This record gives sequence, structure tokens and C-alpha cells, in this order.
Amino acid sequence: MSERNIRVEPVPGLAVEDQEVEIVERKGIGHPDSICDGIAERVSRELARAYIDRVGKVLHYNTDETQLVAGSSAPAFGGGETTEPIYLLIVGRATKEYQGTKIPAGTIALRAAREYFAERFPELDFGTDIVVDVKLGQGSGDLQEVFGESGATVPMANDTSFGVGHAPLTATERIVLNVERRLNGSYGDDHPELGQDIKVMGKREGDRIDVTVAAAMIDSYVEGIEDYRAAVEDVRGYVRDLAAEYTDREVAVHVNTADDYDEGAIYLTTTGTSAEQGDDGSVGRGNRANGLITPNRSMSMEATSGKNPVNHIGKIYNLLSTDIARTVVNEVDGIRELRVRLLSQIGQPIDDPHVADASLVTEDGVSVADIEEEVEAIVDRELENVTSVTERVIDGELSTF
Repeated sequence: MSERNIRVEPVPGLAVEDQEVEIVERKGIGHPDSICDGIAERVSRELARAYIDRVGKVLHYNTDETQLVAGSSAPAFGGGETTEPIYLLIVGRATKEYQGTKIPAGTIALRAAREYFAERFPELDFGTDIVVDVKLGQGSGDLQEVFGESGATVPMANDTSFGVGHAPLTATERIVLNVERRLNGSYGDDHPELGQDIKVMGKREGDRIDVTVAAAMIDSYVEGIEDYRAAVEDVRGYVRDLAAEYTDREVAVHVNTADDYDEGAIYLTTTGTSAEQGDDGSVGRGNRANGLITPNRSMSMEATSGKNPVNHIGKIYNLLSTDIARTVVNEVDGIRELRVRLLSQIGQPIDDPHVADASLVTEDGVSVADIEEEVEAIVDRELENVTSVTERVIDGELSTF
């Protein structure tokens, strides 16, 4: 066993599944905040790959301040129009020259944004429905030095910060996460009237779960109010069936609860996102690194998307703590719930946190002392392999929102 400061202790209080009230949220990929997360992370990955291709290693950068200013639109049955484009500003820091090699960071960022929108938002015309601008300055000299110019095998932490992860997901969390992913996946592939801006809120009181879905509909695929009603009912039925895959509890599904059919006030869009009608967005205001917003659990407020994957603790420790929690639960029997917290100190190796804290709720008949050494050994092993997080992020294997 190494000399890393790893603590294993009981979780104070009840496991989330045993609490009377649970609240879980997910902002879908078309939500303005998630658009910013997605663009920031795609730009981050493409910059990292460009640095590796051109100079053999990732250079200092961060793109985690991306902002979206909403446009305006005039949706109409059969097809409306965008009247003022959405404005997206990719903001951050990037290395644009290294030992005589120039790197066109702005061009790389614009190309990455265009490709992301083409893949995710087929009804949103790049350059017409949305205008993208790039402002990437140079990083400060002291942070670039911490970044990795010292030649150390393991990078030094860029900040004194922390990350939090937990496992396993509760039934409510699994429902909320998978409702959005599948609506924006296989279901959306077969239902072009469904836009990408899908927000899901789950509430469990005792053994009853309420799932509230806000689902943007795309006007060009909806000919009238009856088509719209049918689309909403299709979503409701699909979500009800999906929830039954994850729980035997009573589940009620509510879709587009703000609709007023008598007044003609419905969630109809031209491009599939509320960003066309007044909703602004920012990186880090939405889902945490595990894809959810979970007020019943500890969370870091760090934005994970867009940060560099080499030494930025706000990214690495949130992803790593989540990965460690899943790994421990998969490999160690007797755990009902696990929370992992990793705390760094700026300038210290990222594989040696100031503290790594694993807090457990165990199954009946199992004490923390029974499994403490096994848990500690896995945490230690995963910390030793921390640099694999960098590779997996650049390869697109890890989701940040």
C-alpha cells in the first residue's frame, strides 16, 4: 500500500434510497447550458488532439467559460423561422505557439463547434440560426509552468480544489438519466418532431416517483395542434414504459406541463432548443460530471466541461471520483452507497491528493471495518492510474455532462 492519504468511513445519515424525498434533474443536450457544456468539451478535445499531433503533447488551455446569448424566433405549425440568431461565444485560454510551432486555436475551435452542431442539431443552421465567435487568450505564465513544463511524470495540480463522485445511482437517478439519453437517442431518431432540448426532473416521495419532462417540439414536423398533442402523448407513454425498466414503484409522468391548449401556448420551436426563444446558457450551470443534478448528494460546483484534461482538478477529480465510486461498488460486495471526495493542493502531484475520502453505507450485516482495506486498495490503485483519465477524455470515452 502506498503512503497516499486515503480515508474510509461511514456516511453520516441515510442512504439516498432510504430518504423520504429525493430530487434529481438532467438538462438535455439541447438545453442552453448543455449546449455550452457540449461545445466547450468538443473544443477542448480538438485542441488537445491538435497539440498532440503538432508538438507531441497537450499544451496549456481551458475553454470552460463558453457563453450563449439566446436569439428569438417565430415558430409556426408546418415551419416557422428564426428572427434573431443565437450567439455563442467560446471563451478561454489557449497556447497558440510553442517552440516555433504555431497552433491555430481559433480556427480549431470554430471547426469543432460547427461539427458539433451538425452532429447534434440537424434543424439548426450554423451561421444563420446561430453565430459563433471565439475569444481565446493566452494563459498566465505561472499556471503554464504548473501545467507540466517541469518534466514531472505525473502533472501537478493547477488548483486547490475538489471533486465528488458517488455510486450506485438510485432508481430515480437512473430513470432521469436514461429518459433524456434515450429520448435524444433511439426515440428521437424515429420521431423528428422531438427537439433536442429535453429537461427531465424526477421527484420521489416515499415509493411514488413523478417524472416531469419538458420536451421541445420542432414546428416543421407538426402540422397542427392535434399533431402536437399526439407527440406529447407519445413521449409520455415512452417515458412511462422506460421507467418501468428501472423500478417497481408507482411512476407518474408529466410532459410539457406549462402548455395551455385553449390559449395556444405550447412548447413549439423552430430549431429544437429554447435557446432560440430567450433562454441563455453558460458552462457549468447544468449537469455535474455524472450527467445529473442531485441535491440529495454532495456535489462540486466546478464546471467540468472545457477544462484541460491534464492537470485541471475541476475536471480530473470530478471524473476520477465518479469512476472510483463505480469501480469500488462493482468490485466490493456489501456496499449500498458510496461517496468519494478527492481534494488537491495546487502544485502537488495529481496522483497524491491532499485527502481521498471514501464514505460508505453498507448492507445489513456488513461493517465498514469488514471492507475498509479492500476499498482503500482500489482507491489507491485508481489514483496511481490517474493519467488514464486524460487519455480517456481526449478519446471521448468519458462524458463531462
